Amino acid sequence: MHAAATDAPSAALRTLLRSVGQIVLQPNAFTGACLLAAWCVAVPRLACAALMGAVAANVSAMLAGYHDDDTRAGLHGFNGALAGLAAFSFIRDAATATAVAILAATATAWLAGPWSRWLRARGLGCLSSPCLIVTWCWLPMITSGAQPVSPASLHPSGFAQWSGGVLASFAQTGFASGALAGSLVLTGIAAASRRQALSALGGATLASTAHLLLGATPHSFDTGLLGFNGVLTALALVDSGVVPMLGGVAVSIVLQAAAARFGWPAMTAPFVLATWCVQWLRHRGTRGAAADESVECAESAQPVTTPVTRRN
Repeated sequence: MHAAATDAPSAALRTLLRSVGQIVLQPNAFTGACLLAAWCVAVPRLACAALMGAVAANVSAMLAGYHDDDTRAGLHGFNGALAGLAAFSFIRDAATATAVAILAATATAWLAGPWSRWLRARGLGCLSSPCLIVTWCWLPMITSGAQPVSPASLHPSGFAQWSGGVLASFAQTGFASGALAGSLVLTGIAAASRRQALSALGGATLASTAHLLLGATPHSFDTGLLGFNGVLTALALVDSGVVPMLGGVAVSIVLQAAAARFGWPAMTAPFVLATWCVQWLRHRGTRGAAADESVECAESAQPVTTPVTRRN
């Protein structure tokens, strides 16, 4: 009896931490703990926002009757955590942010079920698209042109500035900023997979460099705003191969630069769209190969007819 009572809170805590870890595509409780530590270092209220959103989304997923295995893996909670982070990043008033966070997180959970099924039928992953859809619905109601609140960045020089900006990209995956917070996020990813951590570092470096060459401001680099979509795209496509991964990062760079040019609050949309492009191409190629194989099998199954020579 005592063991069962102890296991339930422990399992719930692991589910909650995995929901947070899924923000960087890692169904790992330690990764989630590292993200929470990063928020506590950068902006402590973001840790509360993520936990609030994850809890609301997981409860909604249970009420909706979603698969328990997916919920325990954090797949139903991480969009809720992101929705809570978005609310507390764009809304300064704590009471309003809390209300929006809970409602938005609940909406992401109810949306995720049918939306993910529709995407899966087309070979696409759900990723953070439910959070984007819900956030874009309420964001115009807030002051126009709202931007996430980021702490002021320092301006070290040389290698320190470069490494700090790249590491800050990892913190921005959770709406935070700062090299220390980014280091904690990178540590959490490396604990789950060193290969994915190295790929994410490559994605952050490539994206940051490209945006600087395209004319982005040093402040955006210091706060990690230039590289976080590169981090997420590299993590999502690392198992697809080097060329598809680099291609996806390149697409995310173009999309983020276009969004910045027109002043759109893109958030993680460049990562989602870039990943979908690669997944769609792979899905289309797989279907084409399967169709060709079926045609070959059908042709080989046909009886061989030998022409008959008539003798007169």
